[in-house]
Amino acid sequence: MSESKKRPNEFSLNALKGMQSVRATFTLPKHAINLISTVANQLGVKQKSIFDHLIENKDIIDQIADEAKAYEPEKKHRKQKTFVLSRNCLSTLDTFAREYQLPRDVLVELSIRQLDPVIAQEKQRHENRKILLSQMQDFRKVGSHFLKRARDLVGRDDETVQTLESFFGQYDKAMDELGAIIEKGKSVEQFGSGGEQQMSA
Repeated sequence: MSESKKRPNEFSLNALKGMQSVRATFTLPKHAINLISTVANQLGVKQKSIFDHLIENKDIIDQIADEAKAYEPEKKHRKQKTFVLSRNCLSTLDTFAREYQLPRDVLVELSIRQLDPVIAQEKQRHENRKILLSQMQDFRKVGSHFLKRARDLVGRDDETVQTLESFFGQYDKAMDELGAIIEKGKSVEQFGSGGEQQMSA
């Protein structure tokens, strides 16, 4: 078999191996740990996928390289955290750490900090949803009075009332779904408008 026919299979095998999950432990500030966890939960993506996007994007690493060289991480409020990464991602991280002569922990921390604008946007969206739900609840109170009046005027069995009841039934369902989304997104409330985590007293 010629060499050219072997390469596609070999390439596919190496690519699959690179996608294998591995565990790696980093010492990070609580903000970074909470940040990537909250973004993953809020967007419904795996932390592994976020790492792939951040670490394997050389443009992002280049942007933070100069900042990383002058960065002196605080030793307080830090703890070890084990993450699941792809083998390719961990290999790329090691390569960048050697290339820039920087600790892996610093590269990981500053890479995660690139998510600050994301969490700020999600917090604003979360707050806007709360406003919408409040307005929907106000409208529903008015709607309840209107529905009661409709029943008094034409009777509960009237098709107009049944149409209104169906409408408000769907409306209530929409409010419940929005409430569930807001409940799920409560974790973003711990972050300030700039993405910084708010410290509890």
